[in-house]
Amino acid sequence: MISAEQIQNDASERSSGILSGDWELDFYSRPILEPDGKKRWELLIISSPCEGTTASFRFEKRCPAGSVNSTWLTSALNEAIAAAQHQGWSVPRKLRSWRSSMRTMVQRAASELGLEMVPSRRTYALFDWIAEREEDLYPNEEGYMAGPLAPPPVPISTPPSPLPESVRGDAWNWAELPASALREATGWPIGFRGLLPVPTTIHDGQVIPGLRLFSKTRGLALAGLLGGIEPVRLRVSGTQLLLDAGQDDCWLVSDLSSEEATHVSALITQASERADGLQFIAVQTSPEAERFEGFWMLRDQSEP
Repeated sequence: MISAEQIQNDASERSSGILSGDWELDFYSRPILEPDGKKRWELLIISSPCEGTTASFRFEKRCPAGSVNSTWLTSALNEAIAAAQHQGWSVPRKLRSWRSSMRTMVQRAASELGLEMVPSRRTYALFDWIAEREEDLYPNEEGYMAGPLAPPPVPISTPPSPLPESVRGDAWNWAELPASALREATGWPIGFRGLLPVPTTIHDGQVIPGLRLFSKTRGLALAGLLGGIEPVRLRVSGTQLLLDAGQDDCWLVSDLSSEEATHVSALITQASERADGLQFIAVQTSPEAERFEGFWMLRDQSEP
């Protein structure tokens, strides 16, 4: 959970001109066979979008297949930190890593450097970068494997659990905002926040679907706890409204009527097709409150 001290530090860094942002990390093999017959391994790091700038820190480094371990990763992270500081970035407070198979190795390397590793799929910038590389870079590399050597593994679906009581709030409702409103979100009074850039390709009138949670007496605490579970995307399964979060968590927000499920599902599908999958979750003390105790923009997108 983000503390008030961290929020204050972020504001101080922005006012001092220092670029700051969490990092999104992927350390994994790529669809390229090296001359020795082994798959290429790469470390990819990209900074999460930060308010007030379009700048982005990127770092990439190949790893010999025989050196895939936390020791190599720790050394590479040190190089990335040095490169970031040279470019005017502060040391990241958090590293988000989305692959459960690499969780232990990334955690060990991050701990060596005193960094917090967060297992999370809130790695939207990283997913976009990987998709870009898979489309434009890897196919032009010698040794590129045009198709999978074996059938891809069947994704394991995590059964939904009831949303924890601590983040349920007193009430909730489904909401819709135009994209133009989200473009102004950086100027809203928000406590805990997780904003994303709204692509210029999305027209101002495009409807963005979202969820509003209300708690009159503990809105700020609820927002802090909700941010701690790393909300990723909202989706509908049958007549259930679900929230995917963290690395592989799935929470049941509420059961819906058939009519509600059809309506919400259609909005989410439309946002996926026309609005880059954008969604949002808001926490307020009441429906009339002008302040948001918490506000997160989410994206419904496929993982690489």
